[in-house]
This record gives sequence, C-alpha cells and structure tokens, in this order.
Amino acid sequence: MTTPNSVRNVGCTVVGGGIHGTYLAQRLLEDAPFDGSDVRIVDPNDRLLASFREKAAACGMDALRSTFVHHVGTEPFGLESFAEANDREDELVPTVDYPPRPSLELFLDHAEYVIDRKDLDSLHRQAVVTGIVGLPDATGLRLETTAGPIETGRCVLAIGHGGRYRWPGWTDGLDGVEHVWDDFDPDASVDRTVVVGGGITAAQLACELSETQSVTLLSRRPIEWEVSEADPPWINWSHIEETLHVHTPGSSDRFDVVSDARNTATVPPYLYAEFEDRTDEGTLTLTQGAVESATVEDGSVRLSLDHGLELFGDRVVLATGFEPVFDHPFVDRVADELGLARGYRGMPILDDDTLAWEHEGGRFVPLYVSGALSLGTVGPYAPNVPGARRAGDRITAALARRSYRSEADGTNEPVSGPGVSD
Repeated sequence: MTTPNSVRNVGCTVVGGGIHGTYLAQRLLEDAPFDGSDVRIVDPNDRLLASFREKAAACGMDALRSTFVHHVGTEPFGLESFAEANDREDELVPTVDYPPRPSLELFLDHAEYVIDRKDLDSLHRQAVVTGIVGLPDATGLRLETTAGPIETGRCVLAIGHGGRYRWPGWTDGLDGVEHVWDDFDPDASVDRTVVVGGGITAAQLACELSETQSVTLLSRRPIEWEVSEADPPWINWSHIEETLHVHTPGSSDRFDVVSDARNTATVPPYLYAEFEDRTDEGTLTLTQGAVESATVEDGSVRLSLDHGLELFGDRVVLATGFEPVFDHPFVDRVADELGLARGYRGMPILDDDTLAWEHEGGRFVPLYVSGALSLGTVGPYAPNVPGARRAGDRITAALARRSYRSEADGTNEPVSGPGVSD
C-alpha cells in the first residue's frame, strides 16, 4: 500500500477496498485490458478488507452466511481447494439443506492468500475519495482524494454504506447506547447488555455476548428465519433479467421487487440451536417490542417499550443496520458533479448490461457501479459476496469489449447503452 501525491493516466480506479473492490480488481487484471500499472484501489484503511474484518470481529461472526463458492477469489472452487491443500476441510461448515459455508478464519485466510498471490496490496492507495469530476474533452475522470488527485480513464464505485449507521430517534442525546459498527468493544466488562435488532448481526452479537454476561435481544417483530440473503435464483443473471429488468431502470417497481426479494432482518436457521442453548442456560432472553422512550438512571439504561415492559441494561448495543446508501452525501456529490441520472429514492440509473451510470442526457460516463449502489440492477444479492461476481461479470465484459469510441474517433463516449447486450 502506498500513498500518492498525484497519479495520472490510470486505466481504471476502484473506489473501495472491501470484498467487492478486492474481487473487482482481480477481474480487471484477468478479464479486461489492464495490467498492474493500470489499476488502483483507493480505500482509507491500512489494508484491504479491513472494514469487513472489523465488523466481523465486532459482531462475533464465526462463519459466513454465503456458501464456500462465494469468496474474494475469481475461481469458484478456489476456497475449497485452499481448504483441502491446508487440511482445513473441517472449516467448511455443514449446513442443513444448503451447501457448506466457510468459517470466518478460513474465509479471511483464503482472502489473504488471494491478495498476496495477486499482489493486490501493491494496487492499494490509502486515501479517502472526496469527489469525482470529469476531465476536459471527456478524456476520463479525476478523483479528488485526501492523498492527492488521481486521473483515470474509468472508475468503478465499489463502496459500502460509508459509516452511516441507523440510530433510532429515541437514542438522541442518550449515554450508554452504542452501535455495533461504531467502535464497539465486545470485550468491555459489563453484567447486562440489551442488543437491539432482529437480523443476523443482532443474533450473532447476542449469542457471543451471552457467553460472558446476561443479554436481552430486543426485536420489534418476531424473529424470522431464512437461510440466505435472498432466494438462490437471484444469483443467476437470467433470473435478474426476467424478474427485475422488465421494469424501468430506477423505477419504484424495481425498488419494490428488490426490497421484497431481500431477506432483510432475518436470522439463518443454523443459529437456532445456539439460541436454544443460551436461553436454556438463562443467559439470553428474547423480547419483542418497540422502544417508546429511554433514560439513564444510576448508570443503567432503561428502555420503556410500547406494550408497557421495561428493560434495564448496563449498556444498549444497536444492531440496526445502515442508512440507505442511495442518499449518501458522497453519492450526492458525485451524481451532482457528473450530472448522473437517478430514479426512485435516489437510485442510480445504470445500464443493465454494463453497470455504467447513465448521464442525465442519456449517454453514459466511464463510471461503473458495484455493491449496494447497484441494487436496482444487480438485484437483492448486490451488496453481498455473490453480488461482487455478478457485477464483475458485467463490468469487465464491458471494458474488454473496447466499448469506447475513443479507439475509433478520438472521443471518450461509450458505445454501449441500454439494449446493448454481450
């Protein structure tokens, strides 16, 4: 990892060094016309996947929800081969009615192996991207970063939610409330914790903390059990085309289809036995209700629920997810500066075939989108590990097709657009 003052003439720059950015950088090297000198990954952390590592540790994750074929490498069975070569097949966790899932440690060790073997650390530039503007004569893009500008022919946004976590209104001005993703210390010495949330993060955190203290898991509705983030057919591009792309890009119909398809705030069944063990031991209590008010009394947080029950804890930890990425201030700045088209609730309007972000005038700029920002095109798995592969398929195919007229007539205007297929 290096930190530049100014970089010019980069072929493609990936914004984000998480799972999506790490995976996409490899695809650019393998399947698109770039070599190591043509690709940069810009991320503010000191190593690739740092944010994922921190979040996994904070919530007590011990295995992935995704199957063993979904990882940061480009070979589907690469993680399985890595496990076999290192006598770690026992870390491919058997799952009822579902393929095996890798342990967190196996997933991360394989990721580090991939990063080292592909020398991806050499592509990493530690910086925050503060803005993206067009270069004169449509020759590319200029990324403004905290470590100096980068001029690039193409750019891929592979960003997460950018540290914008959901804090309910009742938390305003209240001490003793933390968010699991916001510098939370799971090892703090306390006797009673209330975990607020109803999804996999809340469930993992509650089980982990209940090993050493009394924990109440507070959910607004009954726990819902789902194996994966969405039904398996949504991994297939043909299903995405037939079910999602029949609706107008950026429309409320697309938003509704994706929202209905995502198993948001659900818990996988393999945690059920752990729930039962903890509740039988008396260290974990499940409570349903909505918080009406909260106060701090004598060092304890008191939560008053809508049905009259009161909960007390030495601390309250929120596992309430993220604010919508579509209205992230950075996304707003980029869209405004480049004149990019947006739809319902700020959803980016992307070319379904290439994931290029459409300009308000109908043309496409050399800016491509992966991750949560591409939900309206890639579907319900877009933010998750399988979504990185689907996005990589489209983006690298677009770049490998030499989709810019600059190679023919000196402009930088994309040939590809709505209706152009592979």
